[in-house]
Amino acid sequence: MTSENPGNTRPDESPAQRLSFPRQHARTQRFTLGAPRAFTAAPDGSRVVFLRSPAGTDRTHQLWVMDVAEGGTERLAADPGTLLGGADEQLSAEERTRRERSRESGAGIVGYATDAAVELAAFALSGRLFAAELRAGTTRELPTPGPVLDPRPAPDGRHVAYVAGGALRVTGADGTDDRALAAPESGHEETVTYGLAEHVASESMARFRGFWWSPDSDRLLVARVDDAPVRRWWIADPAHPEREPARVAYPAAGTDNADVRLFVLGLDGSRTEVVWDRARFPYLARVHWSADGAPLLLVQSRDQGSQLYLAVDPDDGSSRMVHAEETDPETAWLDLYPGVPCWSPSGKLVRIVDEGGARVLAWGERPLTGPQLHVRAVLDVTEEDVLISASAGEAADDPETGEIHVYRVNELGVERVSQEPGVHSAVRGGGLTVLASATLDRPGSQVQVLRDGKQVATVASYAQRPGLTPRVTCTEGGTRKIPCAVLLPTDYKETDGPLPVLLDPYGGPHGQRVQRAHNIFLTSQWFADQGFAVIVADGRGTPGRSPAWEKSIKNDLTLTLDDQVHALHALAETGAYPLDLTRVAIRGWSYGGYLAGMAALRRPDVFHAAVVGAPVTDLRLYDTHYEERYIGDPNKSPETYRHNSLVWDDGLVEAAEPHRPMLIIHGLADDNVVVAHALRLSSALLAAGRPHEVLPLSGVTHMTPQEQVAENLLLLQVDFLKRSLGLA
Repeated sequence: MTSENPGNTRPDESPAQRLSFPRQHARTQRFTLGAPRAFTAAPDGSRVVFLRSPAGTDRTHQLWVMDVAEGGTERLAADPGTLLGGADEQLSAEERTRRERSRESGAGIVGYATDAAVELAAFALSGRLFAAELRAGTTRELPTPGPVLDPRPAPDGRHVAYVAGGALRVTGADGTDDRALAAPESGHEETVTYGLAEHVASESMARFRGFWWSPDSDRLLVARVDDAPVRRWWIADPAHPEREPARVAYPAAGTDNADVRLFVLGLDGSRTEVVWDRARFPYLARVHWSADGAPLLLVQSRDQGSQLYLAVDPDDGSSRMVHAEETDPETAWLDLYPGVPCWSPSGKLVRIVDEGGARVLAWGERPLTGPQLHVRAVLDVTEEDVLISASAGEAADDPETGEIHVYRVNELGVERVSQEPGVHSAVRGGGLTVLASATLDRPGSQVQVLRDGKQVATVASYAQRPGLTPRVTCTEGGTRKIPCAVLLPTDYKETDGPLPVLLDPYGGPHGQRVQRAHNIFLTSQWFADQGFAVIVADGRGTPGRSPAWEKSIKNDLTLTLDDQVHALHALAETGAYPLDLTRVAIRGWSYGGYLAGMAALRRPDVFHAAVVGAPVTDLRLYDTHYEERYIGDPNKSPETYRHNSLVWDDGLVEAAEPHRPMLIIHGLADDNVVVAHALRLSSALLAAGRPHEVLPLSGVTHMTPQEQVAENLLLLQVDFLKRSLGLA
């Protein structure tokens, strides 16, 4: 199969227009199915490995290889249907949790890891361990004693490490000599795991791994997690009273975290604990082990106001400080970034740091970028340069609202790799750069394989084309220059007059919604086509602009609501958009749901209805690393937590009159933002005599991957909004 696919769809798929947008949006999992992802470039530059499902409505991802040297020919390396003999996929509870933490809603091969030469790939499928020889195109199952999690080959390809039953195990790549290097100690089987990330690491630190191979393939760094100190919560499914509730360890703000230690485990059976001041720096935030230097750790204090970069001696477990960072935890925090810290081939520490009001790339002690760029991630490091992703910084001539680009950076300067306005990401290896680019003027992402800056191949996408095209204007709103996107109905004419307004934000940390990419605005456009002017605004606290912009919300998340109001009024004052401020609604999910609830309760002078999806309402019920980063310890500052919450022990917090209609939606199986948040809000509204609607979703987690649920959620929200604004 060649990679030529100019239409960006598989020819045998039926036209997208035959389905309603809500059904198509749900069936395609937001048009992500059929799109290639998770790229790895071989160090010899001969091939690119990736995942892709065979069609735009097929959830089952397969492992693919592109032979770049053979003109970009693509071949199937591993097919779940064949490997499972047509049987349904069976997932363990641990695998379901891992996917929930990583927001993985696909099926089949949803992750893989390779050896250093990208000759061998290992992956888990239905709890079974498989190894694929990528050159030969053969795949074999390796016998294991139980359901497998996170298998990873050694750099030399001779062994595969994985987690099963809470133990870190290693097997030969030929399936022989399977053994446990570390297992939960007797009496601790229910609380201890080796090789897995704890809840706050995977949910709030973006560290999804719990073990790392040495570059010599003879030992591993392995996290030991004991969650015995963590409070237990119960997640029940009221629709199935015959089922026992799930017992989960949830480290709510102000309560104890899991105890995390790190060990060097040798294939010869040796075991050495890594030593650092875990009392002062309990968070193991990042681990890096490469041939370019000693094992490197980034450890954080609980208040995230200080962190250490530590080099580890794997022979005796001692650690030495390479670099220290500190900020005032009362006014800010230290962030974690993808791809760093790491060593350069010359042994320099590579990190991302806030310096002089800008977020810059540091090479040793020297910054390589300035305030013109806002660095977001390190993608690859060689002796010649560092590949990064970045958006425009505060000192840039053009704010490039909603754009994210890929750059090559070295001591001589900065070179942009991506060119067209849009959102770009990349991986690199063996002289190849795999560049994925999303723009406003075409659906999905285009994936190019570049060599020396020139395209040598493209990776085909089988994602469906949406049945609508966003009519979006990206702009800045008001004196705060808030990044905004405005969407009007597809057939809107000036003579149609002003439209009811729907704000559609995420509006908080880690969630940039204003991006110059087609697919991110599809749902907003569908709402616009129901008769709304839709506004998406990224106020203070959202990423991508400046450290000060992100950290201005410290101790006061209500500023994120202020910016939604500021953007709305500023756009209305321009007269450029047909906004009817007498009919304004807001919808959101997760942080956006929290924001929508706050809008209806505290600013009823502005907002007339709210769809409140999976909201955090009592901030004491969310996790330690997230909440304490932004508003501190609830045991020390309960008044700050109360001010930032929607409900408290005495009911609604700072709720104003008049009461506005509110639709509360929450999945009963949510183990991230538990349904207690929605129930406490509903109870407080009822006690205050405030009518509202509640939509409980049985069996649904923080994600809503179920097709019928996802489709009907959109339809029910429109019905509620029209009724509440007097449009029905």
